[in-house]
Amino acid sequence: MKTSGGSDAAKRRAGESAAAEVTDGDVVGLGTGSTAAHAIRRIGERVDAGLDVRGVPTSFASRELAADQEIPLVDLDRAIGPDAPGIDLAIDGADQVVTAAAGDAERAGASADPVNALVKGGGAAHAREKLVDAAADRFLVVADPAKETPVLDRAVPVEVLPAGRSVVAEAVRSAGGEPTLRAAERKDGPVVTDNGNLVFDCAFGAIADPTALSTTLSATPGIVEHGLFVDLADEIHVGTETDVRVVTR
Repeated sequence: MKTSGGSDAAKRRAGESAAAEVTDGDVVGLGTGSTAAHAIRRIGERVDAGLDVRGVPTSFASRELAADQEIPLVDLDRAIGPDAPGIDLAIDGADQVVTAAAGDAERAGASADPVNALVKGGGAAHAREKLVDAAADRFLVVADPAKETPVLDRAVPVEVLPAGRSVVAEAVRSAGGEPTLRAAERKDGPVVTDNGNLVFDCAFGAIADPTALSTTLSATPGIVEHGLFVDLADEIHVGTETDVRVVTR
């Protein structure tokens, strides 16, 4: 369930700000979504101008866009491991992110944040996104002000093994959530991820303790991955109509 809101200009500023952090020789995680797409396009422009990088896509969509931009690509399993180059930097969007500036974007500049948590998975790519983002030496989140919040309250996407659908639904209810199977657009039936699984959007209301909920979901059999990203982000690049605010963690 993708998040609406935020102008394309604000998203572009956020994406291009993060893309400016990429340096020659980097292996870069390429996120999924409209804001991350601006970063990929900007990296592509820099590659065309001579920048030497390799990209690790997080989804079929990001792979296709990166290939169109002629960014050299490497698979995740070849980017990490004992003899692999590793991922220097990952750039990815968010459906909702906790920042101290939430609700008052004009007030705060770069500042430390008490909670490092975000919700991802509007594009149903969060399992691969978390693999790439967690493996990176630095993880930069790109967002517009509409994604900022003082407390996470967006439904949490949960990728589920099809055979575990009923068991996972009951476990989510026991944890205080209400799961809704995500329906596909412009076709009958549910959304199917790049990994061949289903997605529940799980409404928990205001999430007072993202760490505890993340632990509970991660320990639930049948859940492949969930969209709570806790203690992973290093910077949040928030694009506005006029500039970019960078929140450091």
